[in-house]
Amino acid sequence: MDYLIIFIAVTSGLYFHWWLYVRIKRWTDRDLALSMAGSDAAKRAYMLQRLAAAKAEGVKSKQLAAWLEQAASEYQAD
Repeated sequence: MDYLIIFIAVTSGLYFHWWLYVRIKRWTDRDLALSMAGSDAAKRAYMLQRLAAAKAEGVKSKQLAAWLEQAASEYQAD
C-alpha cells in the first residue's frame, strides 16, 4: 500500500510538471508571435494564424522565432 501511495504521488507530480511545462511553452510561443505584431489587431490575428500553421507544420522551437519573423515580414496590411 505504501508503494501505491508513493507511485500515485510521484506520477501526479510528474504529470503536473509536464502539464505546466507545456502551458508555459504555449504561452511563450504565443507571446513571441504577438510581440512581432505590435498593437495592430489585424496583424495580431494574422500572427496567431501563422503560429498555428507553424505548429501544424511541425516547426521546431529553435526555428520558430525565425519562421515567425519571416511570416511577419510577409504580412501586408489591407
